[in-house]
Amino acid sequence: MTHYSSGTRKFPELKNSIFNLILFSASIAAVVALLTYKRKTGSYEFTGILILVTSCYLVLFLFLLQFRHEVLHVLRKTFFILIAILAFILLTKIVTDLPGKNLIFLVPFAVIPVIIRTFYDARLALFILLITIMLAGLLVPRPFEFIFMSFISGMAAIFTLTNIYRKAKLFFTALMVFISCLGLWLAVNLMEFGRMPEDVSSGILLFAGNGLLVLICYPLIYIFEKRFLFLSDATLLELADTNQPLLRKLAEEAPGSFQHSLQVANIAEEAARVIGANLLLVRTGALYHDIGKIANPKYFIENLIDEVSPHSSLNPDESSRIIINHVKNGVVLAKNYKIPVQIIDFIRTHHGTTVAYFFFKKFIDQNPGTMNREKEFAYPGPKPFTKETAVVMMADAVEAASRSLGKYSEESISELVERIIYIQEQDGQFSEVPLTYKDISDIKAVFRKRISNIYHVRIAYPERI
Repeated sequence: MTHYSSGTRKFPELKNSIFNLILFSASIAAVVALLTYKRKTGSYEFTGILILVTSCYLVLFLFLLQFRHEVLHVLRKTFFILIAILAFILLTKIVTDLPGKNLIFLVPFAVIPVIIRTFYDARLALFILLITIMLAGLLVPRPFEFIFMSFISGMAAIFTLTNIYRKAKLFFTALMVFISCLGLWLAVNLMEFGRMPEDVSSGILLFAGNGLLVLICYPLIYIFEKRFLFLSDATLLELADTNQPLLRKLAEEAPGSFQHSLQVANIAEEAARVIGANLLLVRTGALYHDIGKIANPKYFIENLIDEVSPHSSLNPDESSRIIINHVKNGVVLAKNYKIPVQIIDFIRTHHGTTVAYFFFKKFIDQNPGTMNREKEFAYPGPKPFTKETAVVMMADAVEAASRSLGKYSEESISELVERIIYIQEQDGQFSEVPLTYKDISDIKAVFRKRISNIYHVRIAYPERI
């Protein structure tokens, strides 16, 4: 099996830490420069601004380090977040410097949580929103009113936008942003002045413009997907369509593997749901994980039409090489069809660094006394490194093994699930994955239920006379 020394692991971590330090320092310098641009600031005022800005970025860094450390491990993800914050601070500076009436509430700060929510999750979206509006609040004339209204309207965007791939949802989110902004603006005026504002119509137009600008999220999401190699729910839904050319090719040339992939997708999706993983990513990754079998479909048992296996005429090491190569073939095929790298990760990791044990055992039986040949029968890896890839690895192994059960009962299925996942754990396949004991326990429960549902005993109906 493949093992990595601690020194090998530490180097990229140190490299990432240095680059993250540079990115955060540059962001702090840029924001401070925007806050002090065209302002006469003394040394004390400058120091105060520097401390406030640094505090916001330090809190952001600590949040990512504590709760979203995977973001810090990928520089383009860190860069994307910092650029998003900086872009809105720059936009705020431009708007506040415009002569005449203050148009700060025309700036669609709700776009931030919408875009972050699309590529990450609601908690990170909320936190990035807070950091951005606190920094922007240092520029606006009435910071409390601005921060309060931007925060609530941003929360409305997060709560209402559950499925970005449904276009009607974004229109509803834009409407809720408009309603929340207008309602809060009226409430603040009632609180401060004890009366309705005189320019209600202009306020309505201002907040309507804010809500409409939220709709620019769609083109922005597309741009960010291409530039930062992200993957939105809309793209995942498109890729998961079984009429996609590569999936159709799998269905036509390796129909057994296609049916296996469908079952793995169904099982893995339910497991992802109970542990809070990305459902669409898991389902799409599961559908593509075995596309490498297109290269040699007849060498995989699920695609055999007759009972004669082509492996009967091959040596165990030759057979294992063909089986193991379906991972490499899958990666090449996926790249040729321009499948996103996040989906290719499922192809690379669904066997981790496990051993093709059937052929390894056959080789040992034919060559007794042979030592240290296990590595030749091992998959190249890497091991799963996200919850999603780990779930697909488990589901793949359990679904494949369940086909060979002689008797389907609650006990036999439960024993199978426990044995398969126990072996994977003992092999250290989940050492890079943030899975808890409860997560694994919940996953096992889902697998037991779904496998039992697939192979449940049916009533033997009498033949019609």
